[in-house]
Amino acid sequence: MISTGSIMAIDKSEIQEASKALAKDDLPQLVEWLSLKDDNIRYQAFLLLQSRSMFFDDVYPFWDTFRDKLKSDNSYQRSIGLMLVAENAKWDAQNRMEDTIDEYLALLNDEKPITIRQCIQALGKVVPFKPSLNKKVASKLISFELMAVKETMRKSILLDILNVLLIIRKELKTDEVENFILNALSGEILDKKSKKQIEALLS
Repeated sequence: MISTGSIMAIDKSEIQEASKALAKDDLPQLVEWLSLKDDNIRYQAFLLLQSRSMFFDDVYPFWDTFRDKLKSDNSYQRSIGLMLVAENAKWDAQNRMEDTIDEYLALLNDEKPITIRQCIQALGKVVPFKPSLNKKVASKLISFELMAVKETMRKSILLDILNVLLIIRKELKTDEVENFILNALSGEILDKKSKKQIEALLS
């Protein structure tokens, strides 16, 4: 059985291998540790579960636990919830994401800019596996109130949005998406280097 001591002994560079070596019986304990007040243990448990989710579908049964975290009062818990939901979207044979997506997208209005960014970035892991949600996700991202976030965050968030829209665009091209991208490329928020990066991905 794993212990807090044994997971804390795992070096960051060994997380991936350690996550593959976990026993199924270890997973409920790791999920429980996600709620601990101790940042270090909680984060290590999260990293193991996140990495495990990349390779195996046995973290997926805890979906409802992660979904509940989306509404937590604690921003760390919201972040953990949204990232583990996104990581398990590829295993979502039961289409739970369809029920979860509205609660997930509500985090685009989170009080913490870092949570907003994590929410958008993690959508990049959802949309390749959930093309049925592309329209809804694109619509929410396009209507995001960029001017409502502080100026220092606008460029980063806009780039996050564009990266997800570029993934969606492979499956779904709409005038709204195309216009949004063109406006971003001709606007003032992105610098020259960022515009070049986006243009390269467009071609």
